[in-house]
Amino acid sequence: MAGRIPQSFINDLLARVDIVDVVEQRMSLKKAGKNYSGLCPFHDEKTPSFTVSQDKQFYHCFGCQAHGTALGFIMEFDRLEFVEAVETLAAHVGVEVPREQSSRTQPKADPDLYAVLEAAERYYRQSLRNAPEAIDYLKNRGLTGEVARDFGIGYAPPGWQNLSDELRDVKSSLLLDAGLHIKNDKGRVYDRFRERIMFPIRDTRGRVIGFGGRTLSADDGPKYLNSPETPVFQKGSELYGLYEARRALRRIEKLIVVEGYMDVVALAQHGVANVVATLGTATGEAHFHKMYRYADEVVCCFDGDQAGRQAAWRALEGALPTLNEHRQIKLVFLPDGEDPDSLIRQQGRDGFLKFIDNAVPGLEFLFQRLSQGLDLDSVDGRARLAGLVTPYIEKVPAGVLRTLLLQKLQDATGLGASTAVRSKPSSQRKASPSALSKLSERLLTLLLKSPGLWHAAATETREGLLQESEQLGFLGALISYVEHHPEADTEELLVRWSDEERYPELLKRAQKTLEIGPDEMAAEFRDGLDRLYKNLLNHQRRRALAELKQNPDDAEFRKFMQTKESEA
Repeated sequence: MAGRIPQSFINDLLARVDIVDVVEQRMSLKKAGKNYSGLCPFHDEKTPSFTVSQDKQFYHCFGCQAHGTALGFIMEFDRLEFVEAVETLAAHVGVEVPREQSSRTQPKADPDLYAVLEAAERYYRQSLRNAPEAIDYLKNRGLTGEVARDFGIGYAPPGWQNLSDELRDVKSSLLLDAGLHIKNDKGRVYDRFRERIMFPIRDTRGRVIGFGGRTLSADDGPKYLNSPETPVFQKGSELYGLYEARRALRRIEKLIVVEGYMDVVALAQHGVANVVATLGTATGEAHFHKMYRYADEVVCCFDGDQAGRQAAWRALEGALPTLNEHRQIKLVFLPDGEDPDSLIRQQGRDGFLKFIDNAVPGLEFLFQRLSQGLDLDSVDGRARLAGLVTPYIEKVPAGVLRTLLLQKLQDATGLGASTAVRSKPSSQRKASPSALSKLSERLLTLLLKSPGLWHAAATETREGLLQESEQLGFLGALISYVEHHPEADTEELLVRWSDEERYPELLKRAQKTLEIGPDEMAAEFRDGLDRLYKNLLNHQRRRALAELKQNPDDAEFRKFMQTKESEA
């Protein structure tokens, strides 16, 4: 990844585009007084409630409350990541996207890598036409030429230098960087993929970033061989079939996650296009973040054996930090000896979809698994369940869903959310809003204006505030996000929280003119963070002392009083 996009460029870009032009390229609008209106593209409606303001360069739907700038509209409508949306908007007005120099050492995505990967894909597709054994294999799996074409399926023929000979004008170092060549301990360089059905892996823009190769026979080494990690391919966050699903479906109601490439293609062959696969890794948090950009429901398919249930548990753990009241994760366990490919061939599309519709809600699975073997009629059993479930509930972001999970825990154990809060150390309890709110709100404005201020603050202060981020309300959520996304821009932050009730206020803060320069802003932010952290610690000490005084017989209180007496 290159350096961050300068905020000044994004501001200038938004000033140069007309949101009406951007929206009209993607949907129909009619003039309605000073504004434009149309049927909202983000929810089903018969009467237009979607409004675009040319004066304010802002869109808003009075039906589903979708709103934002031209950049936010492109992200939602085209289902693009932030940087991709900026590049799309920049192309709309014919300008290049500049990048600031980044202090973080990251592999650079050489544009030539995409070109050589595209050339390799063309070669593999051409090779498939001259490989009758590979064609027979695909036909025996029930695939048509049309589906093979849509997914760009190809074939890597036998031999150690076929791709090298085909791409003889490409530097060997570039083939190595792209993961197409491999070098052994003796320094010999040869083709990574040989005698395998080739599945190109694409990013959300449709560019080839890697490959998965499947053997024709179980005796020819590992069934699947994937490209290694490269500057353009990180398997822990990529999904096979996502680009094809987005191309086939305008709106994706749910995404089905399966294990292998062939499962994705076979289901598409039978008319089930909303299917993706992870690339030889567990379904993790990064995968769920990506999937929930395109669908509110994710159904993960697993084998019904013990290994499959362990994989389901790992996937559920990965999903928890990404869930809210709008997002669902469900789990479905396949019958013994079946995979999605064989299941849909036996039961047909309707039978397979009925099977998917009966998937187990992931959070129900959580409670069921953790309560196995516990006697919930006993105090010990209920206490044990509370201790097991609470850490998982705490992984769910604060909000309606977490509240409902705590209520479910109360129903099962008789211990309510208030009990769980009281059982925590006082340092984890929320500080008084009146003590911190004014300073927090000022820091919030500064951070929205210039997210990079956070990483220039003192490390000790940052680490301390991150540990207490839950006490800081929205500011805590913001600093946590910026900590883990150091290249985030103002626009990215606004888009990230565009569905919050206070979004208009956040937008107003971000656009507010401050009568101080960058150096003064940085100094004020650093000093403010230091004061916030000290105030937070002082508040916690006063609260802890007040709690100790309520129980004079407590050993900690006696120790505290002895310390005070010795100081006197």
